Amino acid sequence: MATTSPDVWKSPKHRRTVYSVLGIVGIAILFDGYDLVIYGAVLSTLLDDPSHIGALSPAVAGTLGSYAMIGVMIGALTAGAIGDKLGRRKVMLTAIAWFSIGMALTAMANSIAMFGFLRFLTGLGVGMIVATGGAVIAEFAPRNRRNLFNAIVYSGVPAGGVMASLLALLLEDQIGWRGLFFIGATPILFLLPLAYFALPESPRWLASRGHRKEALALCDRYDLPAADFVPAEAPVSVPTTSAARTNTVVAPERTGFAGIFSRAYLPGTLLIGAMSFIGLLSTYGLNTWLPKIMESNGASSHDSLYSLLFLNGGAVFGGLIASWFADRIGAKTIITSTFFLAAICLASLPFISSWPLMYTAIALAGIGVLGTQVLTYGLTSNYFGTACRAAGVAWCAGFGRLGGIFGPVIGGVIIGAGFGPTYAFFIFAGAAVIGAICTGLIPRSPAETSVAITVEPTPARV
Repeated sequence: MATTSPDVWKSPKHRRTVYSVLGIVGIAILFDGYDLVIYGAVLSTLLDDPSHIGALSPAVAGTLGSYAMIGVMIGALTAGAIGDKLGRRKVMLTAIAWFSIGMALTAMANSIAMFGFLRFLTGLGVGMIVATGGAVIAEFAPRNRRNLFNAIVYSGVPAGGVMASLLALLLEDQIGWRGLFFIGATPILFLLPLAYFALPESPRWLASRGHRKEALALCDRYDLPAADFVPAEAPVSVPTTSAARTNTVVAPERTGFAGIFSRAYLPGTLLIGAMSFIGLLSTYGLNTWLPKIMESNGASSHDSLYSLLFLNGGAVFGGLIASWFADRIGAKTIITSTFFLAAICLASLPFISSWPLMYTAIALAGIGVLGTQVLTYGLTSNYFGTACRAAGVAWCAGFGRLGGIFGPVIGGVIIGAGFGPTYAFFIFAGAAVIGAICTGLIPRSPAETSVAITVEPTPARV
């Protein structure tokens, strides 16, 4: 338990360290969002002109969109297991380099097969960033600001979408889709060196692995409050007389995936996975196909890109506002509400003829779809204890990416079959309702209470 007030910074150096970590992780996830949306932003160009990577059908385009999500799922699940054993810093540095190189190579792809393979490889790096970033923020953020800090960091996903939409609108005619992908590779030039020098290992992780001296030394170097970052060792009581009826010992917390699938965490683990699955199905499905759906609804190819701008812009501002309420009334309540908000807005879109009202509904849906994901990672990282936190966030990001795989495929099937926009919006609205139900059923975190085992002592010999 911390002994210092979570509202008080120990020193300016403590504050600078935490904000540096926040900035590094936030920028990394900003480019995750850029990668998410840039494919949807250039998809019309790739569909209309087979000279780029080959002749694409809507079904193949949807499958290509899912390849990156398969990579993200594998990368996130792998990062969770590795991050809880080798540390957060090593995984983040590797992920930034991997993602950047993948984006650069994708920009040079000249066939559908090569493009899909490189999207998969890039997704591995994205998954490592998403899974590890939540664990890093949860372990450096002040306790009463974790939802806010997680929302700031993960709002990088929709903010990256806004960046991708704007750059596609402004620069695609000048630099083409390949130039837009090269922009996504730039973190290796500035973010990787910054992270190498300014991103420390997590003292909480070091302490959880038994390296208390290293954790305390790290707290001293960065002037972090040791009482907050290095939990005190739990005393183990032993029976002092044969008359003792019971002996209470603290049960060691399981690490990694063994921890999140233990009996205490299992119900919440499954529901968190379902919640993330639904959120990412909607997020990736809409970000891949919303421009095409809007074209079917009467928008021009250029104007349809504004739908991505409003979807992601609404998520940025709405997610930050929602996080403020989440720190006061709980993330679960807010996520449930925003899922329902998305369902209402998406279901109403086919019946709205006014473009201002339509873009307003899209922005509100963005709060419930992408904005919900911002809070999902915060809820997850705070639900699991330190020993299995990275695995918990990895499960949320990794299993959720199965939804990200199905989202683009579902959109491609709908468009390829010639169904109108009404079917697409109703399908995504129904998914949001299911997400709200799963979120509402998540139980209280076992990490909020100490786990004790009652052991009957051996009877004294007479």
